[in-house]
Amino acid sequence: MKIAGLWSGHDCSFCVLEDGVPVIHAELERYIREKEPKGDSPGFLLDVLGEPEDIEELASCFPRFLVERTPTDFLAGRSIQWLGHHCAHAAHAFYSSRHEKALVFTLDGGGVETQEGAESATSCWFGDGTTLKPLKIWPSHEINIGGLWTRVTRYIFRLQNGWPRGHQAGSVMAMAAMGDREKYYDDFCKMLTTDILPASVKPRDQPVGAYTGNDPRHDYLGKYTDIADSSDQAKYDLAASLQAATEDMIKAIIAAGLKAHPDIKHICVAGGVALNSVAMGKAFDWFPELEDVFIPPVPYDGGLSIGAAQYTYHAIENNPRVQWDANMSPYLGEEYTPEHQHSEIIKYVDAEKVEILIATEDKVVDLLIDQKIIAIFCGRSESGRRALGNRSIIADPRSPDMKDLINQKVKHRQWYRPFAPSIMLEHVVDWFEKDIESPYMSHVIKFKEEVRDRVPAVVHFDGTARLQTVTETDNPAYYSLLSAFNDKTGVPLLLNTSFNDREPICETVEHAIDCYLRTEIDHLWFPELGILVTKRNDNA
Repeated sequence: MKIAGLWSGHDCSFCVLEDGVPVIHAELERYIREKEPKGDSPGFLLDVLGEPEDIEELASCFPRFLVERTPTDFLAGRSIQWLGHHCAHAAHAFYSSRHEKALVFTLDGGGVETQEGAESATSCWFGDGTTLKPLKIWPSHEINIGGLWTRVTRYIFRLQNGWPRGHQAGSVMAMAAMGDREKYYDDFCKMLTTDILPASVKPRDQPVGAYTGNDPRHDYLGKYTDIADSSDQAKYDLAASLQAATEDMIKAIIAAGLKAHPDIKHICVAGGVALNSVAMGKAFDWFPELEDVFIPPVPYDGGLSIGAAQYTYHAIENNPRVQWDANMSPYLGEEYTPEHQHSEIIKYVDAEKVEILIATEDKVVDLLIDQKIIAIFCGRSESGRRALGNRSIIADPRSPDMKDLINQKVKHRQWYRPFAPSIMLEHVVDWFEKDIESPYMSHVIKFKEEVRDRVPAVVHFDGTARLQTVTETDNPAYYSLLSAFNDKTGVPLLLNTSFNDREPICETVEHAIDCYLRTEIDHLWFPELGILVTKRNDNA
């Protein structure tokens, strides 16, 4: 049985669920190379899959016009299940987990929850087997963490906050590690409680699209913009205070749910605010009774298509839960066979832009030890904001210079932005203060103090890192590379960042080679072919 999930709002995507398992999830931004776009999800599905006759049902989220504005025979010939925005978020979180029972929290900047147009930015659900029931859905004017972050990111910090260049809330979180968490704490608490509407309102004359420096002055946030403009330290203090107030709000929401359900040992979190991996990591300290804090691979709106299909399959049609052998695979992009990869590479060889070198895993490890920056193109792309070994840029985490080098010459982003470590799951206990599983790079945890000096390229200013735990089951090729690097260095982790340069993560071979050619990545590795692509006339 196949169900297609559709989402045509920002972060446009589609998903195909077969017997409860996602078999493909495609995000429009990967194809058009613009971040967080709206789009025609039925048309996008047809472009990628052709005319799939074996899809029996469709599922999507309110508002209906987003999907129905481009009528097609594909829509007309099939029934469609309409769901609330946060229902789909909650479904993706719960049904993607291994937990039979869990409290589910959704936190974002707002979405339409009913046919009548009621909006919410926060909700709490109870998942039990195939059922998923709402416990509390707050109107957006009562709680709206994501809405405040969107406005503050643009109007206080003058950073991008959506289409077409992407939301830079991650930059604000990175700055927070260097600031005073108390200086403006009360101000941001007020914005998250009594002053939600004036603080998070979008000015009517805000220009469409990317921030270019010509925004109007925000009536409420303007005075904080002046503070941020006064010095870098002021920016860091504002960011730290915003993060502290946000953490306390999230903590209070979760605490209220757990107080009503004290027997619960697992929670799931979705919505764009779940990308705040600093807060998600601290949840283990806030609630030591919890055994897991699960965030799905696509917690933001790009995952609504997955959740809509999962809710239809499990909650509405009462089909049994999928028993995941390990974690639900995030490698859900299109499949690119070795033959296809080779044919695309040859085009660049014939154009005399690149050369091909034979490269074993052992050779790649030696290049990493020799301080080379390697990009990986392997199998199907990861769904979600974070590359997990198939579309990654990797490097030696032991280098004290590697973070600055990649920020300046590859990613072209702020100097303070950190890089994440990928680590073999069984070694987490030796390197981090919390022995947790984080397969989708969802949690920021502190390194043990005695090992921080060994991997300076992946340790943030506060001694933390957003780790990705890797098992042989989840990603055999990437696990093997980590194991080989560990054998030669005694370090079971690698620096891992997404394979992109201020654009969406690379999807195709063409995207990968184009990104490689315009950056200072040293080599591009295709593990399935056993080859390195290197720039013309470069030496291996």
